[in-house]
Amino acid sequence: MAMKRNSKPHRKQTSPVLKLFSVLFLLFACMIVLALAYVVLQMPNWAQDKFGPPASSLSSYQKLKYSAQLLIYQDDLLLPVSESGSSIPLRIEMGESIRSISLHLYSSGIIRSADLFTAFLIYSGLDASVQAGDYELDPAQNAVQIAQTLQDATPREVDFQILAGWRLEEIAAALPTSGLQVDPQEFYSAANQNLDLLIPLGWPTLNSLEGFLLPGVYHLPRDISKEELIKSFVDNFDDQVMGELDSAFQNQGLDLLQAVTLASIVQREDVIEEEQPIIASVFLNRLAADMKLESDPTVQYALGFNSAQQTWWTNPLTLDDLDIVSPFNTYENYGLPPAPISNPGISALRAVAYPAQTSYYYFRAACDGMGSHTFSKTYQEHLENSCP
Repeated sequence: MAMKRNSKPHRKQTSPVLKLFSVLFLLFACMIVLALAYVVLQMPNWAQDKFGPPASSLSSYQKLKYSAQLLIYQDDLLLPVSESGSSIPLRIEMGESIRSISLHLYSSGIIRSADLFTAFLIYSGLDASVQAGDYELDPAQNAVQIAQTLQDATPREVDFQILAGWRLEEIAAALPTSGLQVDPQEFYSAANQNLDLLIPLGWPTLNSLEGFLLPGVYHLPRDISKEELIKSFVDNFDDQVMGELDSAFQNQGLDLLQAVTLASIVQREDVIEEEQPIIASVFLNRLAADMKLESDPTVQYALGFNSAQQTWWTNPLTLDDLDIVSPFNTYENYGLPPAPISNPGISALRAVAYPAQTSYYYFRAACDGMGSHTFSKTYQEHLENSCP
């Protein structure tokens, strides 16, 4: 009996073409994976080349995420909204979120994408250093440039203060550090010439605006001109003085220039504001009695700048100082000086308009060292009030 051979399953042979296709597919897939890996690994480098280094606080995932976002939509960051157009004002409030700022910029037509702008701020780390303040933003700048601009809030307006009792030179000296773009010497010259172009209608003819630049805090544009600056001060004086106070000056027998001149002396004499109406009454009483005013500040004004003391107001005065030849020296001349010696505040002007009703003709510094004065009716009382 014949033996049967063991039979094996028949294996289907793979086509050589199919084998080649499989190999090629695997190679292609590997190349794709390698290419994608290369792109992923290089994205942060490419982003850094275009947008600068990423913030050190970002994780690797965040660096990759934001790098990809910035590169894919880079046109929205690198192209401006407009090649031309007027500057657009923007105020960033203290504590305002980056998201809120981005939306505000987008709605104002300054950037192309709020989301991408936020992403760039976070990627670059600039989100932590955006400054609150007022900005004038140029729509011709791209989003990256706008982000840099927001790191330095240069106010469009600044506060400039004139202190009561300052003379013109002191106002001019405050300009270089004020943030205003007005040259001190040009300001001083403008306040002393061609005044008809600066003073309001109804004012008397003036040779100088000394005394008529009303003290106070002024909110002014940085790029204000010297003429506009002076006009701001003068217009404030006109608003607050002309009318009621001007009429009250006339009731005291004073025209505007005389009243401001007297107020400028009162301003420099007082330390305690509440004493101004009494000081004004003393000088008015002396004028009515044809007595010399004998006011130290008028001599200080005549002396000018004291280089040793680095001040316009020499203190103390010597006996020789009191002999200076000047129309402003009220120890040598009767009546008021020819012009104001400082720029008086509104309280000093009101003190001249509505002085206290007294019989005082003299006053001197009290002995308490607090800046107050003692007042007297006679010269003998005045002497008795001297400090031991």
